[in-house]
Amino acid sequence: MNELSLAPPHDVDVDPETTTKIHESQLWRDDGWTARIIKNGDDDGWAVEMILDGEDEPALVGPWTMGRDKKNPKPLDSPAFITLVKTASEVRRRHEQQLHALLHKNLIIDSHSGRLRVALDIVPDEYEPYAELSAHDELGEELARVRVSPGFKLTRQSATDWIANGFTRPG
Repeated sequence: MNELSLAPPHDVDVDPETTTKIHESQLWRDDGWTARIIKNGDDDGWAVEMILDGEDEPALVGPWTMGRDKKNPKPLDSPAFITLVKTASEVRRRHEQQLHALLHKNLIIDSHSGRLRVALDIVPDEYEPYAELSAHDELGEELARVRVSPGFKLTRQSATDWIANGFTRPG
């Protein structure tokens, strides 16, 4: 006879802090986000911080409206929380796009063998950061890949020189 097990599988997150919905006036947790009203350290006002579940730092910290008594914060509610989630998600998306743009650069270079895409991909390892310089033909076939310093500057001139030197590792 099979017994019904109420224990969750080992790979399921059952941390009540991140799975319990909370809808309070100064703390709202739902849909993977936590909004918390905090005292604004810069003045007598209030701020709200938005934290994505599993993250240590807030994705968004912004001013929060005073309540009618001009002393306490306005309570959180569903429409405000939905707006905060949209705003915090957009901030995270823009941050990720900016980081991606800093770490991945591409140039199109016309060479004697055709149009090539030269890419620089920086790997920001905490202990040994590095970058990879690669060249691809018009069909996307990789022609060369070399490891370079994470400080390597990809410019039209550096890409053209690399191609002209037969894809040897730049000095």
